[in-house]
Amino acid sequence: MTGDKRRLSRRLKAAAAVTGCILVLVAAGAGWAYWHLNQNIRSVDIDSALGDDRPARAPVTVPTAAPSPSASASPLPTGVLNILVLGSDSRSGGENAALGGGDSTGARSDTAMVVHLDADRTKATVVSIPRDTLVTRPSCPTPSGGTTPTTYGAMFNSAYAVGGPVCAVKTVEQLTGVRMDHYIEIDFAGFAGLVDALGGVTVTTTQDIDDDRSHLHLDAGTHRLDGTQALAFARTRHGIGDGSDLGRIKLQQQLVAALLKEAGKTELLTDPAALYKMADAATGSLTTDTGLDSLGELRGLAQGLGTIPATGLTTVTMPVVAAPSDPNRVVAQEPAASTLWESLR
Repeated sequence: MTGDKRRLSRRLKAAAAVTGCILVLVAAGAGWAYWHLNQNIRSVDIDSALGDDRPARAPVTVPTAAPSPSASASPLPTGVLNILVLGSDSRSGGENAALGGGDSTGARSDTAMVVHLDADRTKATVVSIPRDTLVTRPSCPTPSGGTTPTTYGAMFNSAYAVGGPVCAVKTVEQLTGVRMDHYIEIDFAGFAGLVDALGGVTVTTTQDIDDDRSHLHLDAGTHRLDGTQALAFARTRHGIGDGSDLGRIKLQQQLVAALLKEAGKTELLTDPAALYKMADAATGSLTTDTGLDSLGELRGLAQGLGTIPATGLTTVTMPVVAAPSDPNRVVAQEPAASTLWESLR
């Protein structure tokens, strides 16, 4: 395991511990704050919308052994868990529109990651799906009771644009053959707000970034970014490398590591005001499935993440090749992509 992955895994555990502490603090200390943070979380009933026409759910077991005398909570459920995490480029609302720039309407999934937790919570795999991947977008239910048509050779990120979280999940499940047990989405304003609540993030770039589309201009070197700058960093693609989405994914993975480092800083554990500010920003930025729409459920997820050892984290990008129909798009590289998804079932 490389040093970068080892550091990222430690930061993941630290951030999970901080998240757990935030929720415990709020639950124990202030009923109004608990209610407020619960109300922050938006949710979508994906299971009801998609019904049974989905990949099989992995078995879930609940440990029967009694917790040790020092344990502060009941044993957590185990079993394979797959979570689709999306970053939405929605311009809805004044703040999202200002941060997004341009005149784009609707929303797409600007960032897509499948987070896979092994059954015993000792390993995690994070797979990035390039937004420029051409896929077969399945017919999806709409809120009005209709359906969208099946579309061949569609951009992966268009699924969210035409059918929201439900169609995004269905498209990922058709692409991967893997059941998405949960869904988490964060938008422009929420991401920027979370970074600002953390006091910014530190990143290092080995080349100048000059991207008018994302409004990011950085000299090569180390920089402290505020929320707006961090969002631009996550969206940058035209100012680096060959301008493809694969270059942007590398920046996003670097930014995730920087966020986890900030979230894991010990000062947060001794500053209730900072903890609450971070929790408010985090919950206010989230849309989840109905299985994760409470502080208790999010705390359980955080505790599960906190058990993953330093050697247990793997970050990869779905194997892709240039699309025969368009050199500016990619398609899944087979059989490597299928082999990767099979390992997550």
